[in-house]
Order: sequence, then C-alpha cells, then structure tokens
Amino acid sequence: MKTTRIMAAALLIVGGGWTLNVAEAQQPGIHRTDVLKDDLGTPGREAVQVRVDIERGVASIKHAHPGEEIAYVLEGSLEYRLEGRAPVILHAGEALFIPDGVAHVARNVGSGKASELATYIVDKGEPLVVPVK
Repeated sequence: MKTTRIMAAALLIVGGGWTLNVAEAQQPGIHRTDVLKDDLGTPGREAVQVRVDIERGVASIKHAHPGEEIAYVLEGSLEYRLEGRAPVILHAGEALFIPDGVAHVARNVGSGKASELATYIVDKGEPLVVPVK
C-alpha cells in the first residue's frame, strides 16, 4: 500500500502538466496559483499567468525564465533584484519587465503579505522556473 501511495504521488508530480519546478513551488512562505496557460500564435511559445503570494520577509530563490516575465504587484511591496541592475521596489499597481533569461530574486519588503500577477511569454515545454546559482 505504501508503494502505491508513493507511485501515485510521483505520477501527480510528473504528470502535473504545467506544474512549476517542484523546489520553487514548495518554497516556504511562497504560494503560487496557476491562473492561465495557452499557446501563442508564434509556434513554440506560450503565455502563462501565475498569482504569487509571498509572506512578509520571504524571498524567492535566484532564478530565471525561458522567456520574458511581466510582474504586476497586486498587494504590498516587493523588491526585485535583477542581475546587472540596481534593486527596485514596487508597490501595488506597479509593474516590471524582466527580460528573457535574466536571473532575479523577488523579496517581500512590506509589513504584510505581498502578491504579484506574473505573466510569462515563454518557450513551450521548458521548465517555467530555472534555479540559478
């Protein structure tokens, strides 16, 4: 019975279709909600939207994406550190463009929960989140 449960869990993780990188998706203090995923008119590209809720003081891992990201802050204040640029703090109602492959970190610098709507225009079939050292 235990083997059956392990196999079922493995199938859910692997067969989850467009589930994010498991390490990123389960990062403590960060909750991701899949909103939309659809093919674009350009072959091999897709649009993906994810709501990301980040608890106070929590930062994402350093990561990149196989395409562009538009981060729109829904609630709170988030600091974005893009490789090669000065840090920027965005508040609710502000947005940031993150170019293809640019490593970055997002950190909640506000006094409560922060949320963003992340819209990705990415290569289809690639992992959405790619950890960077």
